[in-house]
Amino acid sequence: MAALPSSFAAASAMADPGRILDSLSTSVLIVDRASALLYLNVAAETLFGTSRNQARGRPLRELFADATALDEIVQRALETSRPFLRRELTLRPVNAEGELVVDCVVAPYEETTAPAVMIEISDATQHQRISRETALLTQIDGSRLMIRQLAHEIKNPLGGLRGAAQLLARELPDERMREYTSVIISEADRLAALVDALLGPGHAPRRELTNIHELTQHVRHLLAADAPESVTVDRDYDPSLPPLQLDRNLVIQAMLNLGRNALQAIAQNADGKGRIVLRTRALTNVNIGTRRHRLVASVQFEDNGPGVPDHLRETLFYPLVTGRADGTGLGLAVAQDLVSRHDGLIEFESRPGLTQFTILLPFHVHLTEAS
Repeated sequence: MAALPSSFAAASAMADPGRILDSLSTSVLIVDRASALLYLNVAAETLFGTSRNQARGRPLRELFADATALDEIVQRALETSRPFLRRELTLRPVNAEGELVVDCVVAPYEETTAPAVMIEISDATQHQRISRETALLTQIDGSRLMIRQLAHEIKNPLGGLRGAAQLLARELPDERMREYTSVIISEADRLAALVDALLGPGHAPRRELTNIHELTQHVRHLLAADAPESVTVDRDYDPSLPPLQLDRNLVIQAMLNLGRNALQAIAQNADGKGRIVLRTRALTNVNIGTRRHRLVASVQFEDNGPGVPDHLRETLFYPLVTGRADGTGLGLAVAQDLVSRHDGLIEFESRPGLTQFTILLPFHVHLTEAS
């Protein structure tokens, strides 16, 4: 049997719990045997986008799009007179956007004449996000090592290939034959430049105080020039965003990789039409991995392409992972590496018709280690 949270136990002991429950940061609901709502506290009103007066007397299925799993726990608690704990339960409130991932404790409530239960709900979205970001940060280290090893393996034979082509060109009397060696040399140089890009600069980022909108506008102009007429590249900027200490070239390259990734995604739309939105926001008290930052710049690339395939979601930032036949699988891995050099992270959310890649760049003033 799961132990009750201390706040839950203390609140349950009160004959008139209203004032106590309203002071809790967790959401509390009291429902009867028919799963009809008898009470919800202020935190629950905020989380689920409804008031207690509107919700009172209504069944849970009218508060949530699918309350089957929660109903089952309620009935088990009523039948056994025991508390139950359920972690990472997905709820879709009717009056709020999106899904909620919550930890839920359901226990018998004895302060009513008829059988009832008290439900304490804690938003687990933040914990889930920290876990996801920690996994992404772990991926970065593995990706960086893999990219460097791959680049070194390619670079060494490239030098020999180019040198051999140069020697061959000197021995060929026919000018037309030397055109073939010129192609070999130029392609070897192109691959060498790509390898240098994969290896990245050997120095730490050269940070300077930068207006992030100068960079996003530069990238927006480049994307607009590459985009077909059927694709628009719009902006949605927060002008209050303060300057950041950034290496301009590294961040521009990361943004370009995300923007071109969005263009390639839109190209898969049946009608070829699409829209990319570059959006900036200032976020407060944000966790990046296990570190909490007081202020973070969010730079988002949104597109209305087909979305990220389910089978690629867990490995999307690994090198050589791509959903396109002509893709290299390096753009996102390199972008993640460049942003990580600024102590930042790239996240993504995707469904058909709406994909958002978000660059998080901290202002280098962190609060505490998140537990």
